[in-house]
Amino acid sequence: MSAGLLLVGASGLVREVLAAGITGVAGILDDDQTLHGSQIDGIPVVGAVSAATDRDESLLVCIGPSASRRSVVRRLAKSGVGLDRYATYVARSARIGRTSTVAPGSILLDGVVVTADASIGHHVVVMPNCTVTHDCVLDDFATLAAGVALGGSVRIRGAAYVGMNASIRQGVEIGRGATVGMGAVVLADVPGDRTWAGVPARELEARG
Repeated sequence: MSAGLLLVGASGLVREVLAAGITGVAGILDDDQTLHGSQIDGIPVVGAVSAATDRDESLLVCIGPSASRRSVVRRLAKSGVGLDRYATYVARSARIGRTSTVAPGSILLDGVVVTADASIGHHVVVMPNCTVTHDCVLDDFATLAAGVALGGSVRIRGAAYVGMNASIRQGVEIGRGATVGMGAVVLADVPGDRTWAGVPARELEARG
């Protein structure tokens, strides 16, 4: 693998990562052809996502929505891109406890605090000023929006999304693909693929 890094997705998240001070970026990949040849914060958009298979820089998928991020990673996997290609980005102002782990592909932005014995999976995005306390587990492709606070031993299942400034009580599980609304206070387990919001959080009824 050569030196350098390619950011995948010309998104708001890519601008967040650049603003946080990431270094060594060789270019950005995005499927929107109208962006090819343009720049984002001085970094050129050098081609489509598929170009990753023809290059050998490390990759960091900067796509905000969990399901979309997962879709791109799966697509690249089918083209032969393995886990060893993915970088991890932890902003300099983030604090990661020495007994906690962060898997490749994940992004932790400014002001994030991860304390003791937490486990952060692959391609997780933790936006600024989140708090992840002891024994929490964030499965692959989970997303925490800015200001989320997790009590101890919270489990965020794969591709779940927790909205801005939400708080999750200790020991609670957020199911796979679930959505927690911004500002919610979650006191009980949230089933997979459901949307909960409010204080205390309750399931939102689907609208016909």
